[in-house]
Amino acid sequence: MAVRFEYPEQGELVERGPVGTPDAASNDDFRFLAVGLPPEIERLKQAGRLTEAVRACDDLLSGEVNPELAACLRAERHRMGRLARQFRVTRAEALEAVRAEWPEFTEKRFDDLIGRGRIDWRFVDGEQRFLASFLDSLRVYPREVPGLGPAAPTDTEARSAMLAEMHANGGASREITLKAGIEVPGAEQGEMLRAWLPVPAACPQQSAIDVFDWTPGVLVASEDAPARTAFWGSRQTRSFQVAYRYRIDALYVDTLAPAPARHAVADDTVNEDDLSELAPHILFTPYLCVLTERVVAGIERPIDRARAIYDYITMNVDYRYQPDYAQLDCIPDACAKSLRGDCGVMALTFITMCRIAGIPARWQSGLYVAPDHVGPHDWAMFHTDEFGWLWADCSFGSSARREGDEGRRLHYFGNLDPWRMVANSRFQAELAPACDGVRCDPFDNQAGEASVEGRGCAGDEMRRTVELVEMRAV
Repeated sequence: MAVRFEYPEQGELVERGPVGTPDAASNDDFRFLAVGLPPEIERLKQAGRLTEAVRACDDLLSGEVNPELAACLRAERHRMGRLARQFRVTRAEALEAVRAEWPEFTEKRFDDLIGRGRIDWRFVDGEQRFLASFLDSLRVYPREVPGLGPAAPTDTEARSAMLAEMHANGGASREITLKAGIEVPGAEQGEMLRAWLPVPAACPQQSAIDVFDWTPGVLVASEDAPARTAFWGSRQTRSFQVAYRYRIDALYVDTLAPAPARHAVADDTVNEDDLSELAPHILFTPYLCVLTERVVAGIERPIDRARAIYDYITMNVDYRYQPDYAQLDCIPDACAKSLRGDCGVMALTFITMCRIAGIPARWQSGLYVAPDHVGPHDWAMFHTDEFGWLWADCSFGSSARREGDEGRRLHYFGNLDPWRMVANSRFQAELAPACDGVRCDPFDNQAGEASVEGRGCAGDEMRRTVELVEMRAV
């Protein structure tokens, strides 16, 4: 089988040190992003005058400033320092990349795609810049860019057969074996390199977990860790691997029928956190509150309220590749306004709107593991007294709508599939042991994190891979 995936980065791999970002910021500082920059610094940032904005942050931090604003300033300073690495493609380079496949492509068409939200951009040093993945976002919509080559094909027959199996048998189960790796080639000799790779965690649909092969010196977090990892710290080794096997059970629940006698998840516990805000992203902003009230207006049954939120997101939000989540402001509010996002953006929007509507909701993330593809993925759980805990994958629902497959869109409200690996059960969970540098993603861990002498590594300083070794039905 041996399907291998290398995590896509925004630039070429940095192979010579020093690597990692020396920074006064901490991962905890990101909780205070919602405080917001002082307006004069925010204007500099939005204009792309990043050097001036960073200097202004430093000037404020050198004096007396309240601790919440200081945390926001440190986090924003860090984000601006990495922004150019994310949005690294100039307008001329972007046009050249499209015209390499589509010579007749015009600037007017380019600006039209930007105006319709198909291409993400930021100002960097006063110049409009784009993500290296902007072409991949465009390929998702072949009718709008007929001169570009299509996105990588999906084995739709295998997927349809798997979903049919679930519907016919009330669910499906798989035993999956994966091998993951992380390397930081730019870490210099003698420097302390720390690395964290996600591994399967105990959760309602995942069991029989066996972490059975690893680079020596590993420390594996407990099975119930909210962000479970295999961890190493070394002054000699620069590459680490871990292999693991687990069973995943995906029950099928028809949410349009009466609730089954037995809930899909045996533990019906609902915690206060399942209904709460979590800064800086899961916030009950005025716009999200008004939108949610309109979406669920007149609907009393909780399962139908959750369905209305799922329908709104999957019928209106289009897929678009994102920069690192560290670069994003209040994710659900921005998604609701732009109607653009990736899997995690849509999951957070669903979770936030559910909580506003009084429906407990949780985060899950890890990997999507299909026979022909394996890669990072996020989705949500939600709870009603009638059905207990169920799942929602808004990203898959949105893509099904885009492809005209209503049956598949309906499936991913209430259900997932057995092609998953769950490593994280809480958004913004700390790693174990805690990361000593600012993480590439301070909110989630699907591909791995690393630090060098306490300097957090950026995405293009880590080579992260995952390989599907075996999948079998059980």
